[in-house]
Amino acid sequence: MSGGELKDKIATGVAWSISEKIGSMLLQMAVSIIVARLLMPEDIGVMALLTFFTSVALVIVDSGFSQTLIRKQNPTPRDYSSVFVFNMVMSAALYALLVAAAPAVAAFYDKPIITEIAPVLFLLLPINALCVIQNTICIRQFRFGLLSRITFTSSLAGGAAAIAMALAGCGVWSLVGQRLTAMATKTLILWLCGNWRPAVCISFAPISSMAPFSFRLLATDMITAIYNNISQIFIGKIYSTDALGYFNQAQKFKDLPLTSAMQSVQSVTYPALSKIGGNTVRLAESYRQIFMVTAFALFPIMTGIIAVADDMFALLLGEKWMPTVPYLRILCLTGLFQPLAAIAYNILKVKSDGRVILRLEIVKKIIMTAILAATIPHSITAVAWGLVVMSFTEFAVNFAASTRYAPLSASKAARTLLPVILLTAAMYVSVVFVGRYITDLGTGLRLIIKIATGIAVYVSLAFLCGMEAAKEIREIAGKVFGRRQ
Repeated sequence: MSGGELKDKIATGVAWSISEKIGSMLLQMAVSIIVARLLMPEDIGVMALLTFFTSVALVIVDSGFSQTLIRKQNPTPRDYSSVFVFNMVMSAALYALLVAAAPAVAAFYDKPIITEIAPVLFLLLPINALCVIQNTICIRQFRFGLLSRITFTSSLAGGAAAIAMALAGCGVWSLVGQRLTAMATKTLILWLCGNWRPAVCISFAPISSMAPFSFRLLATDMITAIYNNISQIFIGKIYSTDALGYFNQAQKFKDLPLTSAMQSVQSVTYPALSKIGGNTVRLAESYRQIFMVTAFALFPIMTGIIAVADDMFALLLGEKWMPTVPYLRILCLTGLFQPLAAIAYNILKVKSDGRVILRLEIVKKIIMTAILAATIPHSITAVAWGLVVMSFTEFAVNFAASTRYAPLSASKAARTLLPVILLTAAMYVSVVFVGRYITDLGTGLRLIIKIATGIAVYVSLAFLCGMEAAKEIREIAGKVFGRRQ
């Protein structure tokens, strides 16, 4: 595949994925607002506790094999079928284990409803295992348009279920219904749209050959999943499920734009970078450009949320959820580092054999354990600041390690990011400055003026200054929309 053809595939894939993510993000935001108004913080807190277990279990079910299949040059039908059977067996075993452990978890947190929820919620594991291979094949084939439509449709189905159940007074069960409906819809559509079916040529040999790299990714991803959610476990025990509800709501609103964008970039760039991994020069330049464009898109979003968080929550969620705002402002700072850390991690997945990834994760998690141990007993605000330090640590370590495989120096990366940082700072200052002179206006009007000011300043300065990132995005948009026409 030529460089131009690959760049077009990346551009089209990212455009489709981001289009879906924006649609899904707006949909999820609307659903979250409606459901949050109908539920209590304690309901959100209970679901946050169980999310820890589902997040870790979903990583174990896949065990890194989907990423290995994406990276593999020519996977065979036997490879796919063998991984499918492995996923199904693993999901069944984990389901039984988690359901059996549910009463102990319920007793630990003094929340008997966990025992009732667990057997239903953990059905996510076998349902997800049914569609991992179909999803992997679509990624390998760059069928991001199809995946985007499927994801949006499943989000719509899940959101509709959540709203209907919340209006019916189902409480925390509405959140369970949302996740199950979304996952079941995604799985069903992937099976209906895909041509792949498991074959009888199942063997342990493909699992054995892929296991070394896959299990290193599993160890890394599992450690990451645990550390991304472990603070919720302690907050729910040391403080209260109400406090956990506020903290989790802050994480959810921070993650709406952040996770969507990160998944878009990662899902497209990992298979693309895998195809050019042998060309060090192209890999380094692609790495730099992805770094630049990702920062250009996400830095203003995360910083903008910090600037308008109080008006946004007052208008959308009401006074009941205002304790969330301080946590949200702090957690948005993690959004400046997490996407860049994820991109550097993709380089490591493409170029390393997995050993360095696992060693780095151990080092990072030792540091992060110390941070958690110091912040959790202090306060929830301290935990939030600790997560910011942890996200910066992750970025710094991943980037330093990635320079071994892609020659992008720290100074060159800094020069690439500096214009975006300065532009973002100018946008933030302008929003805060304007906000001081419109305090007498209604909340909705204030929010609109602040958002409009931020967009106008950021976009106009980007194009007036002739920023490279703005030119790249305009070129990508031109290719994508020109092709559609």
